[in-house]
Amino acid sequence: MFIKRYLLSVVLIFIALLIAGCGGSNASIVSQSTSEDIFSLPRNDKGYIDISVDQLTPAMANKDFTLVNVHIPYAGELPQTDASIPFNEIEANLGQLPINKDARIVVYCRSGNMSAQASETLVNLGYTNVVDVNGGMVAWQVAGNELITKQ
Repeated sequence: MFIKRYLLSVVLIFIALLIAGCGGSNASIVSQSTSEDIFSLPRNDKGYIDISVDQLTPAMANKDFTLVNVHIPYAGELPQTDASIPFNEIEANLGQLPINKDARIVVYCRSGNMSAQASETLVNLGYTNVVDVNGGMVAWQVAGNELITKQ
């Protein structure tokens, strides 16, 4: 039932975006939030969305999600990070996450393993809009982006 509702939601969002994009000018297409795109991608078999750094980068321009670094020990962070929560302490730190289980959350770590575990935990806790950044901070730097260090 959940999958049917999810697929219907995805189809309706896609149709709405398609209709909005078919307006008179291409400017409306360019101005649409790219973060909408990452949250409407298909979920994997664990219930969250996998994206690349190339997909995350444009979404950061109009950031409308909570960005969470789950890597331990601290090894830097992406710009605009909202919280740093150890991947294995997600449940104990729910106070740092949105109360709304439908909130948009993007999770990353250094290379992708810890964030995949954290993403699965978030889905198991009932969060419905979880995105995992494959390759994490390593991929971010390989793409030519800088990390922030607060230590």
